[in-house]
Amino acid sequence: MAGDEQSTIATPPVDRRAPTEAGCTYDGGKVTCEDLETADVTDGVLFRIEGLEVYFPIHESFFKALVSTEKKWVKAVDKISFEVKQGEILALVGESGCGKTTTGRTMLRLEEPTGGHILYKGLPVELFSQRTLRDYRKKAQIIFQDPYNSINPKQTIFDIVAEPLEVNSLVTSEREKEERVVKAINEAGLRPAHEYLYRYPHELSGGQRQRVCIAGATVLEPDVIVADEPVASLDVSIRNDILKLMVEQKDKLGVTYIFITHDLSLAWVISDRIAVMYLGRIVEIGDTEEVVSNPKHPYTKALISVIPVPDPVAKREHVILSGETPNPVDIPTGCRFHPRCPEAIDACSEVEPTDVHIEGDHDHYAACIRLT
Repeated sequence: MAGDEQSTIATPPVDRRAPTEAGCTYDGGKVTCEDLETADVTDGVLFRIEGLEVYFPIHESFFKALVSTEKKWVKAVDKISFEVKQGEILALVGESGCGKTTTGRTMLRLEEPTGGHILYKGLPVELFSQRTLRDYRKKAQIIFQDPYNSINPKQTIFDIVAEPLEVNSLVTSEREKEERVVKAINEAGLRPAHEYLYRYPHELSGGQRQRVCIAGATVLEPDVIVADEPVASLDVSIRNDILKLMVEQKDKLGVTYIFITHDLSLAWVISDRIAVMYLGRIVEIGDTEEVVSNPKHPYTKALISVIPVPDPVAKREHVILSGETPNPVDIPTGCRFHPRCPEAIDACSEVEPTDVHIEGDHDHYAACIRLT
């Protein structure tokens, strides 16, 4: 990124996480394993995200660093708030670079938050001790986008799926380990499981490797799974099988999914609620059918307008956005979508929008000043 295109932040972002707050009652300022074990879901909310920020520093060359007096930051996630309900599939939707993957990774503490709070069953994830974080990972798993690069090609399928059980000391015998591995592989749709146990990843198709990744995540029987573009690299016929599998596991095992995708049509098919992200912010969130049938933010309208419909004579006006997504280092003032927005007014470049509740739906919000 060229220096003349970047704005700067004179001082590092303020860390507003729970350790700096008065009244922290956790032992030594950290959430313990006992706290995590006794925590429970309140009002059906598994996760509550409050003002989450994830900023990454830009590392400049040695000579630039000598003359530069200000630190530059990429605002990957910028003050977002939302809830994840127990047993639902919440889709995070947006263009590449909007911050959806960073949001999912930060919820699992694979990335460290710069500010804000991530509350799991009411407990601040940013305050988890290393031991607590290890126990938390048993309850929160991730399925990565590329199934081949996320598994060890030198291990058999049995070893790949069994590894989480061994690392977390969750089995007491070889027989118990085999039973749990076979069960997870069967539930992931690789049947009969015994035909796959001692194969290697290169002996499987792309869809079968993705099922192995799903088995490796579900073998721990987690509360929540972050699925990061789990079908992006698969053909259409295999996509359908994987999506159907995820819905079945949600219904059968009660797993909560955070489904990350750039394809709004996929989110429409699989999710209970949709959160649309743009340049580090959530611009619209609500029940899937409500968001798709009654979009309020111009960016959501543009995404929905290009979803294919199975009717050759249907006439739809496609909204084609002009320009490129702005530099996340140099975010526009006011509404960050206004340089590309077909409905922008003068105030959009000056006023930063807040979430507006959409009348008639208790769970539908959009961030646009034209709605106020």
